[in-house]
Amino acid sequence: MKKWLIPVIVILVVIFGFYNWGKGFNNTAVELNESVSESWANVETSYQRRNDLIGNLVNTVQGAADFERGTLVEVIEARAKATSVNIDPSNITPEQLAQFNKVQGGLSGALKSLLVTVERYPELKANQNFLKLQDELASTENQILTARTRFNEQIKPYNNHVKKFPNSILAGWFNFEGKPYFQSEAGAEKPVKVDFSKK
Repeated sequence: MKKWLIPVIVILVVIFGFYNWGKGFNNTAVELNESVSESWANVETSYQRRNDLIGNLVNTVQGAADFERGTLVEVIEARAKATSVNIDPSNITPEQLAQFNKVQGGLSGALKSLLVTVERYPELKANQNFLKLQDELASTENQILTARTRFNEQIKPYNNHVKKFPNSILAGWFNFEGKPYFQSEAGAEKPVKVDFSKK
């Protein structure tokens, strides 16, 4: 065998090894990124279902002629803000998630105020449409929690893949960056204050 052939074979084997490593990294990162995008779409779908239910709830509550308009306006405005924030899951940032969480938290707060206010209206509490919507909202809140948890579960393998060495080298070359986890709203660790004195 010619002496010059051995280095050429070694170089070809090394090049082939790097190619396979790069291809394997890229394909796995793409698959994991798609799983993250799918999970985020499920989060958005759950929030969209809540927004739709809130619209129906507001329409039902508006039927009570003497219902407090200020409470309804707060819910309607919070719902509009919540639907105005869109996130591209392929370029998600902690700031975007914080903004999304903030407007969704504002909507949750306005909705809680609405439901507490409803306690003063026996005809609404007895309204079958209202009761059904209230049950569906409670179920949807559970779906949101599940979707957010599953989103975070998809982030972990993706982040592990792109952040661990030596994959982190290729991640920079192929523009794969770590993604933030969905975190609770600021102040969520504090106990909820329940006040029944306003009747």
